[in-house]
Amino acid sequence: MTRYAIIVAGGSGTRFGGEVPKQFQLLCGRPVLMHTIDKFAASGATVTLVLPQAHHTLWQELCVQYNYPTPHKVATGGASRFESVRNGLATLSLNDGDVVAVHDGVRPLVSTELIEATYETAARTGSAIPAITPSDSIRMIDVDGSSHQLLRSDLRAVQTPQTFDASLLKGAYDVEFSPLFTDDASVVEAAGHKVTLVDGQPSNIKITHPVDLIVAERLMNDEQ
Repeated sequence: MTRYAIIVAGGSGTRFGGEVPKQFQLLCGRPVLMHTIDKFAASGATVTLVLPQAHHTLWQELCVQYNYPTPHKVATGGASRFESVRNGLATLSLNDGDVVAVHDGVRPLVSTELIEATYETAARTGSAIPAITPSDSIRMIDVDGSSHQLLRSDLRAVQTPQTFDASLLKGAYDVEFSPLFTDDASVVEAAGHKVTLVDGQPSNIKITHPVDLIVAERLMNDEQ
């Protein structure tokens, strides 16, 4: 069994603000993406980084600037996350029994334990989706503009890495894009497969806003 990781980093960073997209912002002295790639490389995964074509040169320059040694491929992202993952899959030489993790490039705090749990679970069941119970109260907006409460105990907030048997994932992505595809789990479910949830981790945050980078820096320093 070969482990693969597709690191998706196609965001423009509009919600984060600033001239540099969030995946290239510095975290503990290095770009966010370098921390993320290193986590999967340490697990023994063959890593493919998916970037928009416009960011390839910047990434090459950063790798030279920071003398970044971790081996990885670079694939070109598409117009949507769905297309980016499919482009990443196209670069892999997959065999039966291989396992593929798809991870947000801006989740650099993913733990070794969570990565291992998703690979091991996906190898057994075909899929592994990390999820946590929301800590905030949740309300749903109704058609008439009113709202009603949803029970947190019935809900899960989904994280990455979303990890799958390679053949299952590649087959699921052999379809046309749908706006209902919000993540890899939704693509796999649309292909008729059930997905397996595993315990996610509150520290596995996604860097979306500037405050998230501050929190990530504190958490990473606490780990050292």
